[in-house]
Amino acid sequence: MKNNYLYLVSICLLFSACGSYKQNIMFKKGDNPDISKIEEAKQQAESNYIINTNDYLDIQVFTKSGEKLIDPDFALSAGETRLNEQNARPRLQYLVKQDGFVKLPMVGEVKLMGMTIKEAEEVLQEKYATFYKDPFVNLRYLNKRVIVLGAIGGHVIPLESENIRITEVLALSEGIDNNAKVQNIRLLRDDEAYFIDLSTIEGYRQSNMIVRSGDIIYVEPIRRPFTEFMRENGPVVSALSSVVSLIAVLISIN
Repeated sequence: MKNNYLYLVSICLLFSACGSYKQNIMFKKGDNPDISKIEEAKQQAESNYIINTNDYLDIQVFTKSGEKLIDPDFALSAGETRLNEQNARPRLQYLVKQDGFVKLPMVGEVKLMGMTIKEAEEVLQEKYATFYKDPFVNLRYLNKRVIVLGAIGGHVIPLESENIRITEVLALSEGIDNNAKVQNIRLLRDDEAYFIDLSTIEGYRQSNMIVRSGDIIYVEPIRRPFTEFMRENGPVVSALSSVVSLIAVLISIN
C-alpha cells in the first residue's frame, strides 16, 4: 500500500516536471523546418548596406576635402573658443522618409534610398559643392542593430560597421558562458532561419557569417531539468513531500 502511494506521487512529480521543462526554448525547428543555406546568406550579407526607409543618418560636412579633419599643424585649431563652440553643437539625426527622401540643411530634400553609404556621400558632396569648396561628407547609420536573445540574456547590439560577424556580436553581448549551447545558435533574418554550430573549427569556418541589421541571434540555453523543476515546482514538491510524510506516518501507526 505504501509503495503504491509513493509510486503515485512519483508519477505526479514526473508530469509536473514535463510541464515546466523547456517552456522557454525559442525558435524551434518544428515538424517541417525550412532551413536556409548559410553559404547563400554569406553572399547576401557581404554586400554593402543599402539605405532604406525609416533609417536614421548622421551627416558631417567639411570644407576643402576635409582639411579640418587632418590639420597636422593645428593651424585650424588656433581659435580655441570657436573650436569649443563647434564641438558643443548637437549631433542631429536625419530620417529617411517613406518616399526615400532625406531633408538636410541647406540642400533640402535629397533622395538617398537605395544607395550605399559611399554612393550617398558622393551625391551629397555634389550638392554641398554649391555652397562650399571641395566639400567632404561623412555619412553613417544610426539605427542599424542586431538583437541577441537566449542564454546570454537580451541585448541590442548597434552595428557600427558593415563587416561585423556573429562571433563579434556574441562578444559584444557579454560572450558565451557555461549556460549556452554553442553548437545550437540560430540566426533569424526576415523569413529565413540559419542554424549555426560554433563548437568546432569547421563549424566556425562555415557559419561565422556577417550579420545584417534586423537579424535576431538566439543562443539556446543548456537545460538542467532538476534545477528547473525545483525552481518552477518548489511549492508543489514541498506540499507533496508533506503529504507523503503524513501517509507514511498513518501507515506506520496502523
